[in-house]
Amino acid sequence: MRTPTPSVYVRGMGVYTPERRLTNADLTRLVDTSDEWIRTRTGIVERRLADASESASDMAAKAGEKAIADAGISKDEIDLIIVATATPDHAFPSTACRTQAKLGIKDVPAFDMSAACSGFIYMMQIANHMLRAGDYRNVLIISTEKLSSIVNWEDRNTCVLFGDASAAFVLTKCNEPYVGILGNILGADGSNGDLLSLPAGGSACPASYETVRGGDHYLHMAGQEVFKIAVRTMSDCCRRLLEKCNVSADEIKCVIPHQANLRIIDAVARQLGIPLERFCVNLQNYGNTSSATIPNCMKEAYDAGRFKEGDLVLLTAFGGGFTWGATLIRWK
Repeated sequence: MRTPTPSVYVRGMGVYTPERRLTNADLTRLVDTSDEWIRTRTGIVERRLADASESASDMAAKAGEKAIADAGISKDEIDLIIVATATPDHAFPSTACRTQAKLGIKDVPAFDMSAACSGFIYMMQIANHMLRAGDYRNVLIISTEKLSSIVNWEDRNTCVLFGDASAAFVLTKCNEPYVGILGNILGADGSNGDLLSLPAGGSACPASYETVRGGDHYLHMAGQEVFKIAVRTMSDCCRRLLEKCNVSADEIKCVIPHQANLRIIDAVARQLGIPLERFCVNLQNYGNTSSATIPNCMKEAYDAGRFKEGDLVLLTAFGGGFTWGATLIRWK
């Protein structure tokens, strides 16, 4: 395995989740559903919801503060900010710029990444290459999602799935070989994008009385079709990445998959031939928080001692677009 120098590793992690919990029992008072129906089909027990006054950038700033503190550096040492979100504060200014201001970090570039649930994996790839190019030292990447703002709370097929959260990593370069990010694979296919989308609000379908009345500003998803494509693409990109890095599935200590649905995770585990016990799962407590699921789960898994220095950790995601990707890390 050959890894160019400098290497890029995770120096700090931070997670913010809102205090409010919405349980399956709470949802039975909103839509025709049951705790048993939700658990057996998704694995979700509860999810967190942000306050009405709390924006995506508010959550991002809180997670970013924690990640910078965990990295043991000052805010002045951050020289690039990337934010992945499907629920930006505004079309513009970017949520990254809003977050930068709330963190009190000045005069560094900041931009948003739009890749839905794959946003964190996409950011890892971009930050990895930008750091290796030598232009930056410490990059703050943040996934922040207020999905409660785009969920139709009268649609039992989607409202049971999603929650709000933010998670941030500080990525830093070092001269040690074979540590940190060892490889990435990204993919996309826009031909089926309508199967998981937010139909209105952009230039193709501006907001109007008709779009509001028709519920077109809510998330729309064809669940069964999305399920099949998610399993196939996540499994395939993981296999290709392991082959690219000359690593066998047996060498992987932990898999951190996108936390969308326990059935998807189980299917990916079977496709890869990796025991489900090595997959880290916390969706039961948070639901699907889009791009924030992987960094949130990874922080919890690390704190719980699921992996340590020298272990190989595999990340994989699938999201609207469609987008997908995988990242292999040797933990430092």
